[in-house]
Amino acid sequence: MTSERYISVWNNCLNFIGQNIDPKQFAVWFRPIKPVSLEDATLLVEVPSEFFREYLEDAYLDILKAALKKELGVGAKLRYVTTPVQRAQSLNYPAAHGNTPVNKTISVETYTKSGNPGPFVFPGMQRIQVNPQLNPVYCFENLVVGECNRMGFTAGESISAAPGKTPFNPLFLFGGPGLGKTHLAQAIGIAIKKKYPELVVLYVPASRFKTQFMDAVNVKNKFTDFIAFYQKMDVLIMDDIQDLNGPGTQNAFFAIFNHLHQSGKQLIFTSDRAPADLEHFEARLLSRLKWGLSVELQKPDYATRLEMLRARADREGIQLKEEVLEFLAQRIKSNFRELEGALISLLANATLAHKEITVQLAESITEKIVGEEQNDVTIDKVQRIVCEYFKISRDELLSKTRKRQIVQARQIAMYMSRILITNCSLSTIGAEIGGKDHATVLHACTTVTDLMSTDKTFKQYVTDIEKLLVPVKR
Repeated sequence: MTSERYISVWNNCLNFIGQNIDPKQFAVWFRPIKPVSLEDATLLVEVPSEFFREYLEDAYLDILKAALKKELGVGAKLRYVTTPVQRAQSLNYPAAHGNTPVNKTISVETYTKSGNPGPFVFPGMQRIQVNPQLNPVYCFENLVVGECNRMGFTAGESISAAPGKTPFNPLFLFGGPGLGKTHLAQAIGIAIKKKYPELVVLYVPASRFKTQFMDAVNVKNKFTDFIAFYQKMDVLIMDDIQDLNGPGTQNAFFAIFNHLHQSGKQLIFTSDRAPADLEHFEARLLSRLKWGLSVELQKPDYATRLEMLRARADREGIQLKEEVLEFLAQRIKSNFRELEGALISLLANATLAHKEITVQLAESITEKIVGEEQNDVTIDKVQRIVCEYFKISRDELLSKTRKRQIVQARQIAMYMSRILITNCSLSTIGAEIGGKDHATVLHACTTVTDLMSTDKTFKQYVTDIEKLLVPVKR
């Protein structure tokens, strides 16, 4: 009886909390929590992730305290443990998940060809059908979740349960190519359409938005229709927002952003870099992109890569030996896209050549990909080369010491990471090299550039290190 008291205590807390908060929020943020144990007046619960715990305490600390005090008294305490990363159960991943999402017909204000109306003339209304442009394959069911994308997945689930009503508006997903930004963004849209079919959802690449804008401004009255159309969206998903350059395009998007955000509509963006690293963006637009939650998608770890391979093989209806899947997961570490491409190449070669799928065949297929990966520059490699060149330890490089030699070595490491590593954000570089912020990395890059133009010895340092990182092929 005593061993099960923690369950009854937590159930009583849930009953109290459920009576005092919105049912949808209760389902998203309290149903996933599992009681673990109770010692004296300290209740231990399990939560899905560290991000989940932080949001829980930010948004619901008062109600949690009240519930625990009611059950365990004034000295009640709550402790957390994060759910360990486990392999998900084997799933059947269909090539297409259900029906393609369809939006309702909407009415958009339009002006006549006779010219701009007078101040007392009401515009006409045109009913149009909106294609959400969502790929049904990019659903949550086909998304493999690991530590690399768990925060984005948790936020996405919360948004899909209550679009426009969470603190995650806008949601900004960023990271290198092939890490699943588009898949996750579209999965949120698909889940919203499934739960709220009456909402109008639209996925649009920033490059297409820019083209539409350029077409609109060159036709009389069409620009007004363009703005009116986008202001009708309930959920707007814009992919690769770093391509949204040009003052005219940004001004139009700024007006749309403000209207949708103030109307409680959901905004979701993806980018190959963090908001702070976006170039040629107006300050007022950048500040709005930082309003909600920014989530960086990381490179998948081994367990996630292996689960992704299993999932894709299931979708193709192919059973592969575990040793083959493990070999691929160990050899290709960069991103989901290259991993998936290697698997498809392996399947194609085996099918066309009527060969058995073996580790030897997988090795021959991946040889070129792995060879390229080994020459890739990483932050870890930059740190190692810089430390060897200056004959210092990595601990010294990452320390807070202000010794001139160490500071310059640290600045060179940041500079090299910035110029040699594709799609690596300033925030990521700073976090990996001494726990610095993006402003410190920018300052380091500027300092290195200035010193190279005035100090020949320092310039030689940088040149030597670059040759070690990117040797000239002969």
